[in-house]
Amino acid sequence: MSAVEPKQIWWTADELAASGLPKLPGSKRGINSIAERNGWRLEEGCFKRKAGRGGGYQYHWSVLPLAARRKLLKEAAETPDERPDRGTAWAVFEQLPERVKTKAKDRLAALDIVDGLYCTGVSHVHAIAEAARQCGSSQRSIYNWLDMIEGVPPEDRLAYLAPRNRIAARKATKATCNAAFMDYLKSLYLRLEQPTFAQCHRLACKKAEQEGWDVLVSKTAQRRLNKEVPRVTQVFAREGVNGLMRCYPAQIRDRSSLTALEAVNADCHKIDTFVEWPDGTINRPQIVAFQDLYSGKILSWRVDHDPNKVMVMAAFGEMVENWGIPKRCLFDNGREFANKWMTAGAPTRFRFKICEDDPKGVLPLLGIKMHWATPAHGQAKPIERAFRDLASDVAKDPRFAGAYVGNRPDAKPENYGSRAIKASEFLEALADGIIEHNARTGRRSPTAKGRSFDETFEESYAVAPIQKATEEQRRLWMMGQATAKLHKSSGQLTLHDNVYHCAWMSQEAGRKIIVRFDPEDLHSGVHIYGPEGGYLGFAECQQKIGFFDLEGARSTARRRRQIVKAEKVLRNLHKPISTDQIAADMNKNRAEAPSALEAKVVKGMFPKKTPVKTFQNHTNREATEARDALILELSAKQSSPVSKTFEVAKTPDGRFEQVQEIQDRKKAGKPVGEREAAWMEGFLNHPEYEGLLAVKQSYSRNNGQ
Repeated sequence: MSAVEPKQIWWTADELAASGLPKLPGSKRGINSIAERNGWRLEEGCFKRKAGRGGGYQYHWSVLPLAARRKLLKEAAETPDERPDRGTAWAVFEQLPERVKTKAKDRLAALDIVDGLYCTGVSHVHAIAEAARQCGSSQRSIYNWLDMIEGVPPEDRLAYLAPRNRIAARKATKATCNAAFMDYLKSLYLRLEQPTFAQCHRLACKKAEQEGWDVLVSKTAQRRLNKEVPRVTQVFAREGVNGLMRCYPAQIRDRSSLTALEAVNADCHKIDTFVEWPDGTINRPQIVAFQDLYSGKILSWRVDHDPNKVMVMAAFGEMVENWGIPKRCLFDNGREFANKWMTAGAPTRFRFKICEDDPKGVLPLLGIKMHWATPAHGQAKPIERAFRDLASDVAKDPRFAGAYVGNRPDAKPENYGSRAIKASEFLEALADGIIEHNARTGRRSPTAKGRSFDETFEESYAVAPIQKATEEQRRLWMMGQATAKLHKSSGQLTLHDNVYHCAWMSQEAGRKIIVRFDPEDLHSGVHIYGPEGGYLGFAECQQKIGFFDLEGARSTARRRRQIVKAEKVLRNLHKPISTDQIAADMNKNRAEAPSALEAKVVKGMFPKKTPVKTFQNHTNREATEARDALILELSAKQSSPVSKTFEVAKTPDGRFEQVQEIQDRKKAGKPVGEREAAWMEGFLNHPEYEGLLAVKQSYSRNNGQ
């Protein structure tokens, strides 16, 4: 219905006579007379026969006198139509249940029967009666339906024939409530601790009772909160960013455009099985694996106690050695992947401190582009799907019965902790599981299409342009790296307490270098590069003092931490009452004690003494040397007051040579005075003598080489 049209479009003579419109007579006879005089029935489309009982004619409002039409338009503007406009009517109709839509369609079918019969010459009364008989409805209902579509175009009738209680705009009935109550309730409910609504409602009602607020019952308040706060906002407020991301579908990545080894991704996963290592440690091992993104095949893997850069480098080296150099790598943002050995020099690397003299990592040197997965977002790492298979198939292997620990704290099996698998047995079973994982057919990924990961990889690998590594490139991933400086005199290198040297290094004494080494065999020698990356040469291990395996140092440190942790537990067991509890008890007893006490001791008032500055307060070097000499001389005098000819040397080197001379006389059987012997015994444990002795021995050892 147009917004500029009056509420009623068609009028009968009786309705016009009773309307009181200006310029119109007040009787039916007068209306018929003016209609005949002005030719209302001669204008096409401005009159029609009245449907229903009584018959007669209906006249369109446009044939009425101008004054009457103005009044109708004014009334239409002041009293808008209760029916919605066609857009609203169709929007409401679209939201109706299917059974309500079916009822509107049945009504339209009945009215179509009426129109069809009327067009064939049947009167409206008989047409409505026949339609009511065919549809099983009453004639009164059909008359009501005709009123519902009065003035509505035929194409919009269906939307207006829906039951009035469905189309009419409902007046919202809202229970009275203080806005402060709802604000307080929402503040309680929208928290990351995720309290229950019942708990929040109780607290809000308690607060309302104190403040005198109007409250809502629990169900009404919950409906009000759900209406005012969108569901996504509630999830974000109660579950954080991770919960918010679950409200939206995950991104679908198309791998069909890739080729084998064009892109790989890597991650770590803790296997849900207890493993006993050769050193006796029992824990859940960590696996790091590299997976081809195109096919889903696991290309290489390593296992260790916990994620570290050594196992990542070893797994990466195995992948490049066996298959080739990938073009892209998708990594987790963990420190084991963002280590300097792998990624130093990459522009998108944001882990560890960045130094100007850091050597470039393996990936930048090989030209591999790095991509970092979203932290704490498993959907961004396709390898997580492979780890799910390993967690189910490998961890629950029949050979691991009793060692499986469950994937959640509340999913522990009944035989939890009854045994631990030997590390060698675990590695064999894990290798079998990965082989079976790659060879299993029926994979439903877009690239596999029912084949296995092995078959998918082999088909693309045979035609893909694969770049193999050279011997020089092989040194990049087989070894760890560090920056160092050659000895300023001899050119030797000390790394992890091992000494490396070769003849050519003497010419490079004092130079800054980059060292590449095998973390699993520090005694096999090191490769040395210049700061700009040029290869200088190989250096053999001359003194094998440090750890043979770099991971051995980490294992020792981990074992020490475990010992300290166990001792802390024992200490707490033997100290059940904390210091805070004791202090609280003391304060409580003090508060309960009587306040009026008779003084037994009178405190004296004495002037403060000026602190005397001792000799040890001096910090200059000459004062320190003088102090040490005085202490040594006094100790010698107190130890042997008999000898009066012996005097202590004034310089550290002199005192050191004096000890050597006394020791030589003692070994040769020559007489040694009591004062000399007593002074020597005391000076042998002095830090000055120990430091000089270490320097002399180091100098002698270097000259011996």
